[in-house]
Amino acid sequence: MSESVAELNPNGAATQPLGAYSRPKGGGGWRDWVTTVDHKKIGILYGATALFFFVVGGFEALLIRLQLATPNGTVVGADLYNQIYTMHGITMVFMVIMPLAAAFANYLLPLQIGARDVAFPRFNALSFWIFLAGGLFLNFSWLVGDAPDGGWFAYSPNTGVTFSPGHGMDFYAIGLQIVGIASLISAMNLIITVLNMRAPGMTLFKMPVFTWMILVVQFLLLFAVPVITVALFLLVFDRNFGSHFFNPEMGADPLLWQHLFWIFGHPEVYILILPSFGIVSEVIPTFSRKPIFGYEFMVFSGIAIGFMGWGVWAHHMFVSGIGPISVGAFTLSTMFIAVPTGVKILNWMATMWGGKLRFNSAMLFATGVVSMFTVGGLSGVTHALSPVDTQQTDTYYIVAHFHYVIFGGALLGFFAGFYFWWPKVFGHKLGETLGKWNFWTMLVGFNLAFGPMHILGLNGMSRRIDTYSPGFGFDFWNLFATIGVFVVTLGVMFFVINVILSARRARGLPPEPPDPWDARSLEWFSPNPTPVHNFDEVIEVSSLDEFWHRKWTTDEDGRVVRKATAAEVCQAGDAEGVHLPSPSYWPVVLAAGLPLIGLGLLYNLWICVPGTLLVLVSTYAWVFEPPDDPDGPFGHGHDEGDDGSHDEDVPGDGSPAGQEAGSVE
Repeated sequence: MSESVAELNPNGAATQPLGAYSRPKGGGGWRDWVTTVDHKKIGILYGATALFFFVVGGFEALLIRLQLATPNGTVVGADLYNQIYTMHGITMVFMVIMPLAAAFANYLLPLQIGARDVAFPRFNALSFWIFLAGGLFLNFSWLVGDAPDGGWFAYSPNTGVTFSPGHGMDFYAIGLQIVGIASLISAMNLIITVLNMRAPGMTLFKMPVFTWMILVVQFLLLFAVPVITVALFLLVFDRNFGSHFFNPEMGADPLLWQHLFWIFGHPEVYILILPSFGIVSEVIPTFSRKPIFGYEFMVFSGIAIGFMGWGVWAHHMFVSGIGPISVGAFTLSTMFIAVPTGVKILNWMATMWGGKLRFNSAMLFATGVVSMFTVGGLSGVTHALSPVDTQQTDTYYIVAHFHYVIFGGALLGFFAGFYFWWPKVFGHKLGETLGKWNFWTMLVGFNLAFGPMHILGLNGMSRRIDTYSPGFGFDFWNLFATIGVFVVTLGVMFFVINVILSARRARGLPPEPPDPWDARSLEWFSPNPTPVHNFDEVIEVSSLDEFWHRKWTTDEDGRVVRKATAAEVCQAGDAEGVHLPSPSYWPVVLAAGLPLIGLGLLYNLWICVPGTLLVLVSTYAWVFEPPDDPDGPFGHGHDEGDDGSHDEDVPGDGSPAGQEAGSVE
């Protein structure tokens, strides 16, 4: 059924009550956010939710470090500590880094390929609401005093009912299955969007590097999430229905869970890091005033990382007894995967070499990614050597490596994206002074917190311990690390203050011009903030960095000279009659049923009944929802001679007709 056959009419008013299957009216307020299918608003919702969970995960990290700041810590007990560090890992991986990537992907990917929206707008909304439902379901475990306590990796059979009674690990298994549904829906949607809805003339190798990295990540999600889903499904059955998939006493392989988890878990590392690589690949060329060095190498190295990420999982299992042949094979593959990653680092450095560098906040965070991920990558390569890995396994050296990759590589990259695209999203820049305080405090605090963990690990401090005795040489460096975490917290506070103060300063002022950075890619064609219809006209693409090439050219001597001003190139943002997706409240209703089904599986199967009814009724209503609402702000009304019928076959293939019509679902 056509999703997007209504015309834009911002002056329309909501005057009639909602019918059983009518579309919601607009008019502003919270209903617009709850019922939106606009990819830009969904991106903002993803980002705001991820930042909320970032605060939650950061608070859990502070509790961990307070407990370990001194020997024989008594801030929390052992059981609560297990729950805190488990939920910290789950939150930061699944509730912060992944949805932040989804936030940037949802907002920017259609803009960078010149599309008006994603291929399936309602499914896009559904993916967010299911993600939120899964996140709330996981954290509901705190309210019932039974949070997951088996680590974010949840090694079974240790997470079976024998060693982990209660429902904590059930919340883990069901909650991540719900979140996984959201990831799969989003992955399929974004893949179809990139393949079918690019602007005319935009071949695959005219797409920005960010779009390429997001595309690779979606394929990784498409194949990795089903693996962990199978593992979680088996764990739920073991814990609740008497099966023995992970019970060695009944003939199960005790390493089955580890293989299933890490076959997902190592591609997951690149699911977390590649979006940041894409952001850095947009920021560095812009503020180096040079095109990205070796564009094809950057693209193919990202693709190579995606392929090779499937062949390194067992380096997490070198001490599990998998045998010397397996250890040797995975040693080689782990070494080889460093090559495409090194290509990216060298290309970023080559892009900056000889450029006219502007070290504003976005560029500082981007260069921070290059340096910190290099450290994390080098410490990771040491794990390829099985004798070294045998010593490092389950020590704080692993914790240090992982945080240098995920915090130093992914999270710093997202902050670079915040400062770079903030005017595109909200119409004003973030403050540079506070931005630089934000960067330096986070960078210094990060190294204070996680640098010493390399030393702690090499000195023999085990991870996942809730306390330690004095006299082992752990005291000083643990206190040092705790101070570092508080410095990071100060840096995050600078960011929050920056957001608030910059929004206040922008009140009553005109928005930033469309091209505040002299940028290169298609999203900067439209005004700031991005209008609801994205582009006034379909953009004809003839080259990589199309936007930059319309502003600049080279003269006979090879010097770069201006061809047109940004004002002459950018669109006005006041198009009329553009077809847009219509809002819908059925995605949020459908998503609300999934946590109820999960609670029913844990406490009482009768609770599954209302959850199942919500899913079924909302699915039925979704199918029979009218294609548009003539009286709403996104409806076109009935012109004279209009019989109210609508063409069901609206093109959405990236052609000019498809771009005008919007998306099909």
